[in-house]
Amino acid sequence: MAIEQATLGGGCFWCLDAVFRDLRGVSHVVSGYAGGQVARPSYEAVCTGRTGHAEVVQIDFDSAALSYDDLLRVFFAIHDPTTLNRQGHDAGTQYRSIILVHSPEQKATARAVIAEIAASGIWEEQIVTEVTPLAEFYPAEDYHQNYFAKNPNAGYCRAVVAPKVAKFRQAFLSRLVTS
Repeated sequence: MAIEQATLGGGCFWCLDAVFRDLRGVSHVVSGYAGGQVARPSYEAVCTGRTGHAEVVQIDFDSAALSYDDLLRVFFAIHDPTTLNRQGHDAGTQYRSIILVHSPEQKATARAVIAEIAASGIWEEQIVTEVTPLAEFYPAEDYHQNYFAKNPNAGYCRAVVAPKVAKFRQAFLSRLVTS
């Protein structure tokens, strides 16, 4: 088992958290904040858009079971990487599309996958996903962890998270964790 870590932001972290928990090869997911200038920010501070942080998930995965490039392909399938600082109705820099790399190899892979996705023609608009080194990751407050599983009937979960999870499960059926 070769555990690696990825840190990704693509809108609200509740959506990413819910999807990546279902992906075979992923052993741990933590919602949090990265890419900003304020140490140990709170959710309320990040929501103002003034801390510079993005809502992200930090993912531990077994690279023998799930390659980093395949993890990124899932990431690009579950959010719109062409909208600057926005995912659906969620707007602000905290919702930007961002890959926070942990190594030069991850940076090269991220750039290659972005080029592959751009060349595929899946998206008509230009991909605006940031690729930047991870400086610091701050776990979000406990109530944000595994939010969708704990709050499936919350309005945002029913309207936004559930459809995204359903779309992911349909597209990646063969890659789901089996109970």
